[in-house]
Amino acid sequence: MRNEDFSNARIVAAVAVHMYTAVGVVIGFLALNAVFSHDYASVFLFLTIALVIDATDGVLARAVEVKRVTPWFDGAMLDSIVDYLNYVIVPAAVMVQPGILPRGAEGFVLLVLLASAYGFSRTDAKGFVEHYFLGFPSYWNIMAFYFVVLNSPPVMNMIVMLIAVVMVFVPMRWLYPTRSEVLRKSTISLGVVWGVMSAFMLMKLPETSPTLGAISLFYPIYYTVCSVVYHFKY
Repeated sequence: MRNEDFSNARIVAAVAVHMYTAVGVVIGFLALNAVFSHDYASVFLFLTIALVIDATDGVLARAVEVKRVTPWFDGAMLDSIVDYLNYVIVPAAVMVQPGILPRGAEGFVLLVLLASAYGFSRTDAKGFVEHYFLGFPSYWNIMAFYFVVLNSPPVMNMIVMLIAVVMVFVPMRWLYPTRSEVLRKSTISLGVVWGVMSAFMLMKLPETSPTLGAISLFYPIYYTVCSVVYHFKY
């Protein structure tokens, strides 16, 4: 269907949704700039804003049918660019900061960039009939957040990071929290609780929150266990 078959208002609405997605690039740049100022409170605040945009732009895109209204613009490509910046580049920049990984081991972060580039390039990275992620999703932003708020040992951080890198290449189906047909209500409900706890930890930065952070790990553990059950049972 040609563009002229749609009203100007509908075309403007579709372009506005694309611009809304594109704002994530600006947010990512601000987050990256904050990393090198060691302003982690701002880093994760910006990444939270980027996460909100990412969680809502798809709903808006489907509502205005951007694929039909602006077939000349690849919104999925734009979304991937924004996601790679906010979920890979910025967290990787956090991970190379002093004290996150063992001294001299910062170069291992390159594996995060390479593995994620592979993951983002797979045409089957997301299930579109049955909604899931194939291979470890790029939750590097959450991982970097925990490295900071827990002030966890650098060696432990590196081990967790490397395990996640390997899991990118393992064709396991991980729950798509907001769209999965399995365990969706419990995943979202517990995710809200986790989000509130994370907000408290974020507000306390640069002071770390090892106790609250350890308690809040219930959600990443829940998500991982449920993803394993989902992969093998469903």
